[in-house]
Amino acid sequence: MSKALIVYGSTTGNTEIVAEQIVEILKDKGVEVTLKNVVDATVAELGKEYDLTVLGSSTWGEEDIEFQEDFAQFFEDMDKAELKDKKVAIFGCGDSSYEHFCGAVDELEGKMESLGAKVVGDSLRIDGDPSDSSSDVDDWAAEIAAAI
Repeated sequence: MSKALIVYGSTTGNTEIVAEQIVEILKDKGVEVTLKNVVDATVAELGKEYDLTVLGSSTWGEEDIEFQEDFAQFFEDMDKAELKDKKVAIFGCGDSSYEHFCGAVDELEGKMESLGAKVVGDSLRIDGDPSDSSSDVDDWAAEIAAAI
C-alpha cells in the first residue's frame, strides 16, 4: 500500500478543509494517509517513509508573498529536508484579487525544484471558498494518487 504525508498550514480553516478532502480521495484510492497540521510536523518527516508528500499553505500579503503564519518557519527549515527524487504535490488557498494569488504555492514549487524533488501533477490553487472548488480538489487528488 502506498503511503502519503499531507502537511498543511491554515489560518481561516480553508486550507485545512482542502487537506481533509484530499485525505478522503487518497484513502478511496487505496493510499494510507497521515495528515498533519504544520505545527505538529517536522521537516525531517518529509519524504522519509512516504511515497508522496503533499504540502499545502494559504497565501497572505498585499505586496509581498507571505505564507500562513505557522508555515513560514517550516518553509525556511525545508532546506534541511531530504526530498531529492521524492514525489511531492503542492496545493494552496488564496484570493485572486491579490497581486500574488497563491504565491505560497509558487514559492513551494521553487523550493521543491531546488531540493531536487519530483513535483507530481500541476499544483492546485484554490480561489476563495474551497467548497466552490470541491470537484477540482477531487480531480486533483485522484491525479496525484495515480502518480504514486
